Parts: sequence; C-alpha cells; structure tokens
Amino acid sequence: MSKLTLALVAHDHKKPELLAWVKQHIAILEQCNLVGTGTTGGLIASETGLEVTRYKSGPLGGDQQIGALIAENKLDALFFFWDPLNPAPHDPDVKALLRLCSVWNVPVACTPATADLVITSPLFLSPDYKPVKPNFKMPLQVNRVLLNAY
Repeated sequence: MSKLTLALVAHDHKKPELLAWVKQHIAILEQCNLVGTGTTGGLIASETGLEVTRYKSGPLGGDQQIGALIAENKLDALFFFWDPLNPAPHDPDVKALLRLCSVWNVPVACTPATADLVITSPLFLSPDYKPVKPNFKMPLQVNRVLLNAY
C-alpha cells in the first residue's frame, strides 16, 4: 500500500487549533506523507517532529501549489482550518482550493470535528478504499451515474 498524501493548511488564527488536532492524531499522520503551506508546515514540523514538505505561504502561492497537487491526482485529503471570521487577501485562492476538492472528489475537512470524522474513518487508511475520480474524457452523463453510485 502506498502512503496517503495529506495537506495540512491553517490560517493564522487557526494554526493553534490545527496543531492541537495534529498532536491528537499523530499516530495516524506518521503513516502518511504530509505537505503544507510554508508557515503551517514549519510549525507542525517543529512542534511535532513530523516530516512535512513545505510549499510557499498561502498568500504567496502555496494554496495554488496544493491545488496543483489536487488537479494532478497527487493529494488524498486536505485538512484546511480556514478562518471564516477574518477576511484574507487571498480569499479567491482559498475558494479555488476548496472548489478543486469538490471537482476532483478529494476529502476536505475545515473544522476539527470534520477532521476527526475523516481521519478516524475505517476507510481512511484502508488499502481497499479508492474514491471515485471524475473522468472528464467521458460524457458528463456517465460521470454523474458513476458519482451517484454512492
């Protein structure tokens, strides 16, 4: 079984919340390849000892780099604790990242409660579980039938 690749991203006011969540689930996260935006990835690596591949800071293109992983089918889940109460100059990038998760059927968790449910699912580390990915070369009607099979 190949390791899952997970992205860990948090806005400034949510970094402590994500860090606490990572520490709570470190045994599972140790079994995965981790990527993150600059500051968040650095914080997680320094506070937990986990190896995190760091991309640029979100506002400097890191969100878009994570989005590229999604579009290239190289990301298995996104844990993005974003701050809905503090507007950020890169809000369009955040929306685009969340949109890509929906387009490519990538699990995304934006709160600790949802993240808990995702990471503790029996399907999460199961080698037998493969989420359906859309095939944009097939007619749209066929994709809808495949995605509605669930």
